[in-house]
Parts: sequence; C-alpha cells; structure tokens
Amino acid sequence: MTTLPATPLRIGLVGTGPWARNTQAPALAAHPGVALSGVWGRRPEAANALAAAHSTTAYTGEDGIDELFAASDAIAFAVPPDIQAPLAARAAATGRHLLLDKPVATTVAGAREVARAAEESGVASVVFCTLRFAAETSAWIAEQAALEGWFTARAEWIGALFAPGTTSEYAASPWRREKGGLWDVGPHVLSVLIPVLGDVTHLTAARGPSDTTHLILRHTSGASSTVTLALGAPVGAVGTEIELKGEQGVATLPRWGDAVGSFRAAVDALIHSVRTGEPHPCDVRFGLRLTELLAEAERQAGV
Repeated sequence: MTTLPATPLRIGLVGTGPWARNTQAPALAAHPGVALSGVWGRRPEAANALAAAHSTTAYTGEDGIDELFAASDAIAFAVPPDIQAPLAARAAATGRHLLLDKPVATTVAGAREVARAAEESGVASVVFCTLRFAAETSAWIAEQAALEGWFTARAEWIGALFAPGTTSEYAASPWRREKGGLWDVGPHVLSVLIPVLGDVTHLTAARGPSDTTHLILRHTSGASSTVTLALGAPVGAVGTEIELKGEQGVATLPRWGDAVGSFRAAVDALIHSVRTGEPHPCDVRFGLRLTELLAEAERQAGV
C-alpha cells in the first residue's frame, strides 16, 4: 500500500450538498492532520460557495474532477451512492485513498468495482458508518464484541424524514426517497450487529408500511437478530434502539454525539491506514458486504 510522510494528508471533497456542507467539509477543514485540497461539485455556484467557506479551491466539470484527484492524496465522497461508486473506482485507479459514505453503492456490481479498484491500486479505504466512529458507540461496539454468549439482538431505526411537514433538508434527497430506510440507515445497524455477532449467514426480509423493511438475520456466532428500518414513519413512531441479550445480560446502544466528530474519527482511521498500511475493519470490503446484504434484502422484500 502507498504510504506518505507524516505531513497533512491532502483530502479532496466530492459533493456540495447538505451532508458535505454540514459534516464533511467542516470536519476536513478543521482536522489538524488534513489539508482540504479542494471541493468538486456539479454546480459551479455550489462548489464555489463551499470552497470559499473553507478557504480552498473549487472544481467543477469533467476536467475538474481529474484536477481535484491530481491535487489530492485521498478523496472523501458526499454524493449519492450510485454516483459515488464509479467516481470512487476512478479515484482509486489513480492511486487516491478513499473515504466513502455509506452505502458504497446500491448495486453489488457497483460496490464490487470500487473494491476491485482499491485492491488493485493498494489504496487505503474507510466507509463512514456513523456508529462505527462516534466515540460513544464505537467504544460500546468494541466492548460487546469482546464478550461471548450473545443470544439475540433487536434493532430499530425508525425515522420520519418523509413525514408531512418535515423541515429536514435531507428529505429532498432523490436517492433516499427511492431506496428508503433499508439503504440509508440499514448500513448503520449492520455496522453494529456484524462486529458483535459475526457476519450474516442467513437473511429473511419483508416489507412493512411505507418504506419499512423488516429483517431476520442469523450470524456466524449462532446468534440471531431482528431489524426494523424506516424513514417514512409517523413522527410519533420515531426512535432508534439497538439491544443485545445473552449470557452477559442486556446491553443497549448508548446515545452518540455529533456527526462532525464522528466523521473526524473516520478521517483519523483513514490516516492511520495510509500511514501504517493496516486495513480498517470498516473498509471498502466491508462496504461491499453491506451492499450484498442490502441488495438481497431488497430482492426478498420485493422493493
């Protein structure tokens, strides 16, 4: 794997939407180990505004994406998954390390192409699943993974992003409206369950009201889990909870902090992988596995 001297890692940002503005750009610009090398956006006015806000260079257009790659050691992505995947494969092919958003893609072929490109180029990669990097929840996951005897788990991530009158700017996201909670919050839940209970050996999926998807999972540890995912629930139904039960008793996922802090930890993880050559457990190969599971769930649920 390519390694770099102990100087700031030049990271370019692809995307100018709410996630880029609210989380990724602020985290990258304030990180002491990073030089924000530029921002690429499809719309010049959005790229110019975000770049100006963080004192960096704006790029746009087909030539601009290549120029951003040339000015960077790594690329962070804040674009829809099926736009992310081909651009990430292209970035990896040029030797750029990858800081990917979840899901890597919404097709197995798309995610596999990114994983293949990263492997062939030997670049480091991290997939940003918030719960794997938030200080409170990452520590809890590690603690539970170190224990044995888990019997079952229950996970619910129920949101009202599409409820009438919502004011969230993320509600305007076309890919979230098309793919629903399964693809948007499903990666978060799986990124908690798999490190603790093991990979999924059997999956059953069914559709509920609105975009709700129910999963029943069997894991390599022998434990089972049930999962409910939704973004289109009524406001009164909203809640997120992950609970483990087993020989150790009951363990409940703690609340976590802000997304900027979580993303900063993901940047730390990428820098560590770049410096040491050690792959992170939540790398593009794990991202590919998440896509495989979600695609199978989508197929079964007839979405």
